[in-house]
Amino acid sequence: MTAEPLQTPGTPSSADRGRVAAFFDLDKTIIATSSSGVFSKPFYAGGLITRGDVLRSAYAHFLFLVGTADEDQTERMRRHLSELVTGWDVSKVQQIVAETVHELIDPYVYAEAVNLIAEHHELGHDVVIVSASGAELVEPIATVLGADHVIATRMAVADGRFTGEIDFYAYGENKAAAMRELAEARGYDLERCYAYSDSITDAPMLAAVGHGFAVNPDRTLRRAASEHGWGVLTFVRPVALRSALRPPTPVLVTAGALTAGAVAWAVWRLVRRRARA
Repeated sequence: MTAEPLQTPGTPSSADRGRVAAFFDLDKTIIATSSSGVFSKPFYAGGLITRGDVLRSAYAHFLFLVGTADEDQTERMRRHLSELVTGWDVSKVQQIVAETVHELIDPYVYAEAVNLIAEHHELGHDVVIVSASGAELVEPIATVLGADHVIATRMAVADGRFTGEIDFYAYGENKAAAMRELAEARGYDLERCYAYSDSITDAPMLAAVGHGFAVNPDRTLRRAASEHGWGVLTFVRPVALRSALRPPTPVLVTAGALTAGAVAWAVWRLVRRRARA
């Protein structure tokens, strides 16, 4: 990691630095689906998109689930979505998401991810959801999950409607840059932080922290994990989110009593124990 930048007014002092965060990708890491794709039906019912838009979204969703959506396809879909949302009423989008988030997301949440989030909170770590999906979709999901912060794509808004311009696209290296910015603002020591993702496009995100974990990796990500020394986790149990949000089993270690390596071992052991159970 690079040396800490010089302090600027309003940033944490050196005595306050050293906090730990766990950065989680959302799609296919916390949930076994695409957060953008699952909302196409209620958006259609609400008159925001056409039947043709639903079909295109379903096709993109399929490519995403089977892992064949490459960077070029992802970029084309980003442009399509940018054009699609132009003129949408932001408050209507927020209302639709709020009314359907449990129905659409609950069945797809990985139990292992929920447990891991709970373990990080028990260790005193902040939890940050990092997603290329729009903030209007990600923030309600993150709230239900109990996340402390969100990094997500942000669309430009004028007079309460999306303009079609993208203020920030949370993808690839942009995710890592936003993580570093948040770490500076919140006083996180990135060498002690954790990151979890299923996608090779999130390699910069995993490399930005001291403890990166590849979740359900394909061959390309598994190779990268081996090269960089990242851990590998397997999440296989989607459960209803409401049933998964229970008080976590008490953790017998504290972050203050462990080195960063020992914390990583403790979290890994807890995950493996729960997976076997």
